[in-house]
Amino acid sequence: MSRFRVFVFVALMLLTTSSIAFASDMVATGQTDWAKIIFVAVSILAAGLCMGLGAMGPGLGMGRATSGASEATGRNPEAHGKIMLTLMVGLAMTESIAIYALVVALCILYANPFKAIILG
Repeated sequence: MSRFRVFVFVALMLLTTSSIAFASDMVATGQTDWAKIIFVAVSILAAGLCMGLGAMGPGLGMGRATSGASEATGRNPEAHGKIMLTLMVGLAMTESIAIYALVVALCILYANPFKAIILG
């Protein structure tokens, strides 16, 4: 198996087992309504996928930007200041996308509009 397949498999197993573990907390407290348990498990799984996919894109973009800035500085050392300024602004913009993914994941977990309907 390739490294990427192993990574995807391990990530999915972690997400699956964590959602089952959190759902089992509801069973342990005596809340055995399966709709509630499934809602909590799916919410945790959705938040994990949102954060994982939402951080993967900016991470790849930041790596490519840093690589490009390093190559540009190596080719033209006199333009180091302009390149680094542009790089920092670009990295800040890219990082904001990951922060948006974090906000959406936190909304799924804590401010979910369906929580009042399902959990009562």
